[in-house]
Amino acid sequence: MTMLTVQGLTVHYGVIQALKGISFEVQKGEIFTLLGSNGAGKTTTLKAISGLLPKTSGTVVFNGTDITNTPSHTLPAMGLGHVPEGRRIFAGLSVADNLLLGAYHRKDKQGINEDLEAVYELFPRLKERRKQLAGSLSGGEQQMLAMGRGLMGRPKLLLLDEPSMGLAPILVQEIFDIIKEINRRGTTILLVEQNAHLALQVSHKACVLETGRIAMAGDAREVAADQRIQQVYLGVG
Repeated sequence: MTMLTVQGLTVHYGVIQALKGISFEVQKGEIFTLLGSNGAGKTTTLKAISGLLPKTSGTVVFNGTDITNTPSHTLPAMGLGHVPEGRRIFAGLSVADNLLLGAYHRKDKQGINEDLEAVYELFPRLKERRKQLAGSLSGGEQQMLAMGRGLMGRPKLLLLDEPSMGLAPILVQEIFDIIKEINRRGTTILLVEQNAHLALQVSHKACVLETGRIAMAGDAREVAADQRIQQVYLGVG
């Protein structure tokens, strides 16, 4: 089953064309990774999908519904979650309150409590620090909080933008292990990530963006085996 279809997506920043008619599909249950250098259009793609940027042309269909012009604040209730680049946590609120804000559109109190416990199971450090102000957390803990908050919306599809950015190598591996576990528990993931090596290891499919166009797309193993991808993104050869 197709979870997300992006067709002919074009986005401009003023006169600059950031996305040039890209098309791809994400299937239910998979991890799909967008790779590319800085400025290639990866974050722009996620923001356009989740309604944070206006689209010049093209369509976005999520779970069978055209969401091309759907307001961004209504998408979490439809099952689309977005964990943005830079974490964007509420530093002056507690860890627990940050997590509960991720469920702002939900009314099922029992379900919210169950999901809160599931997030604490996935991120034990957040449970230990649930009463702390979020601004006092380390960078890795803040990333875990941002991901946990995204999960509190009970998303069918989770957009993850640069989850390993700025983290120590030992934490990067932990974050990727958690991404795999989130997917194993049933959440489809669209991942934007600079660490191409690890991203391709955990992904089912991948596409490579270059200056707003798709340069290559396919099975993650095929993409990882491509000689040019190895040279440019994986530091091989």
